[in-house]
Amino acid sequence: MNISLGLLRALALTTVAGGAVGSLALMLHAGQRTPRFLLIIFFFWVLSPFAALVAADSMSKRWSAVTRIALYGLMLVIASFSLVVYSADAVWPRKAQAAFVYVIVPPVSWLLTALVLSIAAYTSRSRP
Repeated sequence: MNISLGLLRALALTTVAGGAVGSLALMLHAGQRTPRFLLIIFFFWVLSPFAALVAADSMSKRWSAVTRIALYGLMLVIASFSLVVYSADAVWPRKAQAAFVYVIVPPVSWLLTALVLSIAAYTSRSRP
């Protein structure tokens, strides 16, 4: 692994950790009056895309450089996107369907991850 790929990986992992902590903090802030059982469910739900990205990183050692770069880029984008959406919800909370952003962001993150990594893996395999 060259130094720039290692640096990108370190930045991506740091960003994912910060995104996970920030997302959970914003979720707890938004759910101050939510029953504990629901908060526990949302805790794992909101954390799941970050855990999936870290798991993908741990499996990526033998992936092509293109696919790993795509993964690291996804880690940066998804962590940033989650924080922006959850922060916007904290500033401008929804009155109706208050939990909507916390329900929709994880599956959107999973779909984006699956799409981008599939395309990156396909393109890296089709190269001569």
